[in-house]
Amino acid sequence: MGAAGSRWAAVVYNPVKIDIGALRPIVELTAVAEGWGETRWVATSVDDPGAGLTRVLVAAGAGLVMAAGGDGTVRSVAEALVGTGVPLGILPSGTGNLLARNLDLPLSDVSRSVATAFRGVTRNIDIGEARIARGDGSTDAHAFLVMAGVGIDAQIMANTNPALKRAVGWLAYVDAGLRAIPASRPFRVRYRLQGHNEHSAHVSTVIVGNCGLLPGGIELLPGASVDDGLLDIAVLQPKGIVGWFQVWRRVSWQNRALRRFSIGRQIIEANARGGAGKTITYLRSSGVTIGLDEPNEVELDGDDFGSGTAVAFSTRPSALAVRVPLASIR
Repeated sequence: MGAAGSRWAAVVYNPVKIDIGALRPIVELTAVAEGWGETRWVATSVDDPGAGLTRVLVAAGAGLVMAAGGDGTVRSVAEALVGTGVPLGILPSGTGNLLARNLDLPLSDVSRSVATAFRGVTRNIDIGEARIARGDGSTDAHAFLVMAGVGIDAQIMANTNPALKRAVGWLAYVDAGLRAIPASRPFRVRYRLQGHNEHSAHVSTVIVGNCGLLPGGIELLPGASVDDGLLDIAVLQPKGIVGWFQVWRRVSWQNRALRRFSIGRQIIEANARGGAGKTITYLRSSGVTIGLDEPNEVELDGDDFGSGTAVAFSTRPSALAVRVPLASIR
């Protein structure tokens, strides 16, 4: 990348979530030690959560862009880096840190996160895209890194109490879920996997994932890989509160524990043949289009993106370069 000191990095940070006074000296010292020039710092805002700032930095010649904030900041910065070849460094903060978890990045050690950004290896991963058709006939497209959803999961994201989220983190989503699930009603969707015929179903939510790990080691989308060029899809059809308990048992016990062993996988498959697994149907494709009889909420990486009448999900294989520890490359 040229002579020592000629390359430079940038940090796009969320000023609400990041203690810039604590982060800056760690970044600056590491940059000097690694022979990089002066780091540029830009703060996100409501008007620009990161994508516009990142495009300006890339055009100016940034050799590395670090996203310091929660999942929303990481998603927005990554969206602008897609296809540029400029690597993303993740300095996680906030509630979920979902991409960092799925890439086995350090979550609570700032020095290690910064070291990984400067000294790690570059891994090319897939990125998802959602094209949302609105009720007024307009369409807008957005990237997602981990998971997107249509239905009750999006309603939960939209109705999570911000103050409670700041106070207790991920548990705030549990509070929102306990309030939303009893009042939820199934809705009809028409979905079509890439290259297949259309199907219809009554569902509570459809989740589309680029990778599948949630906080607490919960594997919502078992077998999902961030660099396989495919999207993993979960169609949830629970019947009442009992059905939601079956969903919870499936993702918290079967996916995390039983699926690791051959006999466990046989048990899961036997239950599914007997009808016990019908609360969740797992699918896999390079793309899926979901049509809705009535507008419903859409979420991307835990952020509310309003309501849509249809959503087309697709993937761009190996389009995003991310810095990861050498030990995580298998």
